[in-house]
Amino acid sequence: MRQSAEEYLIHLSKDKKLATIMAEALPVLSKRKNIPLRLIASIMSQQLSVKVANVIYERFLALYDGKEPSPQQVLDTPAPTLRAIGLSNAKVSYVHNVARFAVEETLTDKKLEKMENEEVIKYLTQIKGVGRWTVEMLLMFYLCRDDVFAIDDWGLQQAMIKVYKLDNTDKKAFREKLLKISGKWSPYRTYACRYLWAWKDMKPTAGE
Repeated sequence: MRQSAEEYLIHLSKDKKLATIMAEALPVLSKRKNIPLRLIASIMSQQLSVKVANVIYERFLALYDGKEPSPQQVLDTPAPTLRAIGLSNAKVSYVHNVARFAVEETLTDKKLEKMENEEVIKYLTQIKGVGRWTVEMLLMFYLCRDDVFAIDDWGLQQAMIKVYKLDNTDKKAFREKLLKISGKWSPYRTYACRYLWAWKDMKPTAGE
């Protein structure tokens, strides 16, 4: 994220309801390298507490002497070995899917950096086991894209219901309202999401 704090604060403060939860500038995020591995880690952590996810990831790294493996190394790791660190059969399959895709597509950080947000989402959700929400989290926290709105994130939805006094009885109307509100935050929707999560003290959580 290259924007100065002042720019996004000024822009987002135009939304008076959002402004009430914006106490100060957000911590700056730094781009993370080895996106294929970040994607694998995201899949491992799905539907797990942060604590359990961290334990499993440490066990995963231990398979490779504590170093980050290449996609080929992950692909060469037998399924029973991955199951033994606490992954379900489905997650083992998805981890291998990501590794195989990364090898076959020669997936690099530079390749993704050249793509627009929707291009990245379309490209990576080809992989079985990788959904839109997972890629949105990558865009926000690893590729550091300023303008991402994770509409299916449950925590984000709950925060917006409270801040904007929304009714989510009619799912279609609710989604339209979320899109309308978030549209005003562009081109800094990622920052708005982070404020809402911080306000509710919620980690991003996959939507239903």
